[in-house]
Amino acid sequence: MNLITAEHLTHSYTEKILFDDVSFSLNDTEKVGIIGINGTGKSTLLKILAGKEPPDKGTVTTGRNLRIAYLPQTPSFQKGQTVLSASLPPESEIAVSPAAYEADAKTYLTKLGFIDLSQPVNELSGGQKKRVALVRTLLTPCDVLILDEPTNHLDSEMSEWLENFLKSWRSALIMITHDRYFLDSVANRIVEIDKGKLYSYSCNYLEYLKRKAEREEIAQATERKRQSVLRKEIEWIQRGARARSTKQKAHIARYEKLRDMDAPKTDQAIEITAGSSRLGNTTIELEHLCKSFGGKTILSGFSYIFLHTDRIGVIGPNGCGKSTLFKMIIGKEQPDSGTVTIGQTVKLGYFAQENEPINPSVRVIDYIKEGGSTIHTNEGSISASNLLERFLFPPDLQYSPAERLSGGERRRLALLRILMEAPNILLLDEPTNDLDITTLTLLEDYLDSFDGIVVTISHDRYFLDRICSRIFAFEGNGMLTQYEGGYTDYKKASASEINQAGSKPSTPAKEQEKAINRHNWKEGQEKKLKMSYKEQKDFETIESDIASLEKQIGCLEQDILRAAHDFVRLNELTSQKEGLQSLLDEKMDRWIYLEELNEKIQKG
Repeated sequence: MNLITAEHLTHSYTEKILFDDVSFSLNDTEKVGIIGINGTGKSTLLKILAGKEPPDKGTVTTGRNLRIAYLPQTPSFQKGQTVLSASLPPESEIAVSPAAYEADAKTYLTKLGFIDLSQPVNELSGGQKKRVALVRTLLTPCDVLILDEPTNHLDSEMSEWLENFLKSWRSALIMITHDRYFLDSVANRIVEIDKGKLYSYSCNYLEYLKRKAEREEIAQATERKRQSVLRKEIEWIQRGARARSTKQKAHIARYEKLRDMDAPKTDQAIEITAGSSRLGNTTIELEHLCKSFGGKTILSGFSYIFLHTDRIGVIGPNGCGKSTLFKMIIGKEQPDSGTVTIGQTVKLGYFAQENEPINPSVRVIDYIKEGGSTIHTNEGSISASNLLERFLFPPDLQYSPAERLSGGERRRLALLRILMEAPNILLLDEPTNDLDITTLTLLEDYLDSFDGIVVTISHDRYFLDRICSRIFAFEGNGMLTQYEGGYTDYKKASASEINQAGSKPSTPAKEQEKAINRHNWKEGQEKKLKMSYKEQKDFETIESDIASLEKQIGCLEQDILRAAHDFVRLNELTSQKEGLQSLLDEKMDRWIYLEELNEKIQKG
């Protein structure tokens, strides 16, 4: 059954056209994920569908007595409300007393990390207010649930809880989220907003990626055919077409129609390039860090020496101390005890969870020029204006005030300011918040080639799997536990430990011993740094492995040259080479890590 029908929507923000004569419909079995680059109008579309904002042109028709529950990006509350009372559905939306929802509200609030339900809602942070509003929206009886960024400010456990909740949700759902695992798991239809148009795909996110690539390939093939026909028509015109006959007039009209057709627009890639600074032997060394707040232990005797190739993800519940760890590293917070040693060549790039606000009246280009009008990158020197264009800030937007930017565009601008300063260690605190999927994908590509250390706090499970090779997990009582691999590896390892703990109780002393053995950390007394058995075996054989791979790739390159006209064979050889090259890249990263580790061991 059709619940919402929007026809011929046209809408603008300032001079920018968000929608250009688009249509949208929703039936009662659909769970729709809205995606698109920041600033394309995703939130505006949700407001129009929820009846919170009228379109410039077009109509929105809803079923009779249709009930819509809407979670905005920035929710509001009545003065004097507590966490519990603010989480209850509005009396105007329910047929019974709000008190009837208190039991469910308490359950949901507990799942989302609230303890003091009598706390005034005006004392909460922005992220906490969003979670309270999420509970209120989920509890409101409705036929259509509309959620704008519901996963923002949720930690990984909360996101998984909400994901399971929405998978079992029986009503229709429309949501904006940049969490790709969440989107792939929950949505059965993807709607992409791209250059003022809507493209609908009745599938999950993974299948959408395949279908979008197919759509773009078809569009490009059609354009190549048009250009080929157009060249022939131009040749005919240039030979001196005679326009006396009806047939020849039709021929000229066909040429003019082909000439005036618009070519398909392709996505502009964000080329994130930044200069790099040399990083010496001493990076960041943390020794016996301890920190407490109000009697709560955040860190207890944490020690770690960051290696040159580290890609570390820091995870844990909201409020556990992740951002505090970063602030101790950069010197904004002091540990209760322990030391933080920063190498002389270290140049930190700190991307905070909440960037310093940009003056709304300052022009975009002037904000960037505060860091310099010319940027030195790996490609040489480029102007601030050119770099802004690479970050999808076209010339007309560069000279506009910052107040015209969406929240995601401001985050992207702040990220540019940090990368342009050529850091060699990046501390990224929730970098995935408010960044669209396109920007996230390209940021991930940039971090792949970043010549330095990356440490990120994130609740985005896909981002952690994509970027990190090591996880630090806050697990209570000041323990920061290390796991190898990405987020999925961490979940498997932690689940395995829980199962083992269930079969045989473990004493606190045993847990402490396990932590020391797992991490090679210093705890109470110095422990000599050494390679594990697997690292030692790899160290002994890795150079010969690399030489063998390089030889195989060299042979394949010769075969590729000989198979230049055999396209089937050429594809097979190219695929083999790509696989070996990927394996060689992994071996080279491993070799660098083992060489640095061996150097530290030799120094004692």
